[in-house]
Amino acid sequence: MYLKNSKIIVVKIGSSLLVDNERKKIRKKWLSTFARDIKRLRSKNKKVIIVSSGAIALGCKKMNYQKKGLKLDKSQAIASVGQIELMNLFSQTFSKFKLNISQILLTLDDTEERRRSINAKRTFENLFELDYIPIVNENDTIATSEIKYGDNDRLASRVAQITNADTLILLSDVDGLFTKNPKIFKDAKLIKKIDNLEKEMKNINLKGITEFGKGGMNTKIEAAKICNLSGCNMIIANGLYLNPINQIEKKNNCTLFVSKISKLHARKKWIISSISPKGELVIDDGAKKALLNGKSLLAAGIKKVTGKFNKGDHIKILDIKRNEFARGLSSFSSEEIVKILGCHSNEIKKILGYISKSEVVHKDDMVKI
Repeated sequence: MYLKNSKIIVVKIGSSLLVDNERKKIRKKWLSTFARDIKRLRSKNKKVIIVSSGAIALGCKKMNYQKKGLKLDKSQAIASVGQIELMNLFSQTFSKFKLNISQILLTLDDTEERRRSINAKRTFENLFELDYIPIVNENDTIATSEIKYGDNDRLASRVAQITNADTLILLSDVDGLFTKNPKIFKDAKLIKKIDNLEKEMKNINLKGITEFGKGGMNTKIEAAKICNLSGCNMIIANGLYLNPINQIEKKNNCTLFVSKISKLHARKKWIISSISPKGELVIDDGAKKALLNGKSLLAAGIKKVTGKFNKGDHIKILDIKRNEFARGLSSFSSEEIVKILGCHSNEIKKILGYISKSEVVHKDDMVKI
């Protein structure tokens, strides 16, 4: 029920779901049922992104190291070995269900710096078009803070944010968010739904439950805040069960954080409130009319470029009388736009020698003011 209307779903899985640390074995049966869940979601035309931990855990298993007590530089080296093991594991398992996978290595910086996040967004979109499932791993070889704190919750929420996902699922070793620590208090109750995060969190004893569950509950709450501001719902659920996604849909035994704002509203609010525009585009009356009717800005309608800016920068859009009526994120640098202004979209590749997008400013990256 929770995923019925979700078109883009991000699923985060931790290393404890992939590797049984006590038995020191890979949970192959679990991963196989997880792949079956993903196959079922894909059959419903849902786009799925997986954010996975496990590189260090699998690296330690292969090299016969104990994960506990590893120094940072050693962890980074072992992660580089584990990345190969991790993707081989996914590839071997998912191929049995005829699912194509790809790997994207990210750090939090990649999702928070605008140009890099836009490039990442385009990559995700192209992988969807190619019918591939992106598997995102934190880049353990350089992401020192991620290794130190050992969680991917915030990274997963940022991936959900930049891909305009409808739902983020955090698969953990707990059923969800409880009123108290259920390991200590018998009267602890699972909170099934949170409609107002800020208001309802005041009634929860976070101090008593932050250590309940690997990775802690604090990072999951922070992830929920990011999702809430992005127009994305978030679910915390127990991933230790076989077919964990199916368990969520059938039993709803989880915590659902409901976002009260639309994805489009959240994105456009972010655009309009971002830093000062780096440049301006003057467009003709035909292009202005098209934009006011909800279309994207194409190079053919651009008359003049002012300022120096890069791909992904915030720019003003002016009409022929130099009245500002919109702002947006540019898909091209100012130097590139100077070369292609007034040209048809099918001429861009010939002029620049390449093409990433035909729209100079996409309609979803634009706000009319």
